[in-house]
Amino acid sequence: MTIEEQLDFLSSRAVDFINREDLKKKLEKAESEGRKLRIKYGADPSAPDIHLGHVVGLNKLREFQDAGHTVVFIIGDFTGMIGDPSGRSQTRKPLTREQVEANARSYQEQIFKILDRGKTEIRFNSEWCGKMKFDDVIRLSAHVTVAQMLARDDFSKRYAANQPISMVEFLYPLVQAYDSVMVHADLELGGTDQLFNLLLGRELQKVMGQEPQCVMTLPLIEGLDGVQKMSKSLNNYVGVDEAPRDMYGKLMSVPDDLMWKYFEYILCWPQERVRDVHGKVASGELHPRAVKDMLGQEVVARFVGEDEAKAASEEFTRVFAQKELPDEIPEVVVPAGEIGLLSLMVQAGLAKSNGEARRLIKQGAVKINDEKASDERAQINPEEGMIIRSGKRGFAKVVIK
Repeated sequence: MTIEEQLDFLSSRAVDFINREDLKKKLEKAESEGRKLRIKYGADPSAPDIHLGHVVGLNKLREFQDAGHTVVFIIGDFTGMIGDPSGRSQTRKPLTREQVEANARSYQEQIFKILDRGKTEIRFNSEWCGKMKFDDVIRLSAHVTVAQMLARDDFSKRYAANQPISMVEFLYPLVQAYDSVMVHADLELGGTDQLFNLLLGRELQKVMGQEPQCVMTLPLIEGLDGVQKMSKSLNNYVGVDEAPRDMYGKLMSVPDDLMWKYFEYILCWPQERVRDVHGKVASGELHPRAVKDMLGQEVVARFVGEDEAKAASEEFTRVFAQKELPDEIPEVVVPAGEIGLLSLMVQAGLAKSNGEARRLIKQGAVKINDEKASDERAQINPEEGMIIRSGKRGFAKVVIK
């Protein structure tokens, strides 16, 4: 590709791009020096499971790799092991070295479903942060003012509302910015919620004598509820390592108006194709369910395989349209005799706790051999082969010990 073609290709689907002219100069300089750009992306080691929300950024990283550039994938193990001592952040609980290493292995197993391993450099920010002394931290902090920090929207709102902001919260963006200095990033990529931190990296590079990185943000994708950002903690996510039938089944529950975003940002369909299919649904030429089936099959095919995608689609039709049972149903082994319905559901993996099982029963989502269960205090005398169903996709077959 020419430089201009690269710029058009690489900036597609971006929300913020700072800026085209700077990136053009970097591309021209790199080409003249016979080197590749270094594209930085930071990952939080506390959440090792990659879901479709992460795929939006990973897709863009892969596009940079396809254009010949190097992705520097930074795992924030240093900050991860510190956590947030103030206790304000539930997402920054301190991790042990063993947890960080296990999560890092999980990252690498999953991200290379998308990224090119040969063009990816995995780095841990403990490489440089772990060697810093207290006077180094003070000198680094001297490059950033309180006014700069309060320019961040959530900080300014909390300050105006007289709500506390811990020093740790000020230091995290500084550490992220320092990572850019240490890996000599040419461009940093992140979600729209990361814009302040990415720009801080640009500023810190300037004061430390480096050419400032370009910045690119991508949209945050809503989860299956169509409202909140996709998140494992909100249980509205689709994981790239999930079983094909679960992945497909979840995607079939996506609100109709959200699936267009999934086509564009997760499957990277050209906008013209998205508009064409959208128009056919609007005109009645295509049914939304057929389009959602297309979405589910393409996502499963990408992360698992085409045969598995087709099988997941066929099983979904058989179970939900034709009211038949899945081909494979997990078994739960219980002793002969009575058992509480709540306990049975937890043992079967249909609920994580008695409380969740109770909620499912109250919602009318639980059936035993096709009969709705309504009494949360029920004592069941299970029979061999009894089928328990919870929600749309939860099944378990009873086996008597």
